[in-house]
Amino acid sequence: MMKVEGFDNSLIFSFIEFMKSKGATLEYNNKKHQLDFLIEKEVIIIIRLPLDFELDFEKLKPKEADFKNYVLVMIRSGIASVGFFENFECHQHKVFRAYMTRKKQGKSQIKHLKTKGKSRAGSRIRLQETLEFFDQINERLQEHFDEFRIDKIGISCSETLIPYFYGGKIKTPFDKQDPRIFKIPKHIQNPTFEELIATNKFLLQSEIRISESGALIYQDFIKEIKLKNSSLEENNDDW
Repeated sequence: MMKVEGFDNSLIFSFIEFMKSKGATLEYNNKKHQLDFLIEKEVIIIIRLPLDFELDFEKLKPKEADFKNYVLVMIRSGIASVGFFENFECHQHKVFRAYMTRKKQGKSQIKHLKTKGKSRAGSRIRLQETLEFFDQINERLQEHFDEFRIDKIGISCSETLIPYFYGGKIKTPFDKQDPRIFKIPKHIQNPTFEELIATNKFLLQSEIRISESGALIYQDFIKEIKLKNSSLEENNDDW
C-alpha cells in the first residue's frame, strides 16, 4: 500500500461520511487504533488515527474528545524511555540505560544466552544489569499506574526482549492482553527523550495507506475537498 499525508481530525470525519456514501464498510482495529475501509470485503484504505481522535464507532459519528492519560514505553537493548503523558503533553519521563551489549560482537547478552549460554564473569554482570534494567522500567511504570488513571499504553519493544519485560521480579502493572495496549507503529532505533517527544508528535498525527484499488476513490475525495475550499474562498471574496 502507498502512504500519503494524513488528514486533520475534521477531515477524517468528512472522509468517513464520503466513504459511507461510496458503499464502503468500516472496521476499527483497537490494537492499532486504525480504521479499515472495505469495499466488497477488500481493504482499500487504512487510516491510522491520531491519539486525540474520538469516534462513536457504533454510530460512526464524532464524539467529544475525552481527557486522556497514557504512557509510552520504548525499549531497545541497553536503553529505554518511559513517558507519562497527561492530556497529550509529556508530564514525566525517564531514560534507562544498562550494560547489556558484548563489545566485540555488538550482541546483547540476551541474544548471546540463546546461542552460547552463560560463561564468564562479564556475561553474568551483563545478565544482572539486564534484569535490573527491566525491573527499573516496571518500577517506574508501577509508580505512574499507582498515581494516575492510565487510558492507553503504547509499547515499542523487540520480540526478544518482551519475555524479560513481562517476566521480571517487578511485574508490569498490566498484562499482555490489556485492551489499553497498542503497538507504536514506528521503528525506534534509539529511545532517547528526544525520540519520546518525536514519537508522541507522530502519534498525534494521522497516516493514510491506500491500495491500488482505493486510489481513485481517494482522489475523488481530494477533488471534492478542493472544490469545497475553492467555493468557500469565492464566497469570502464576495464579502
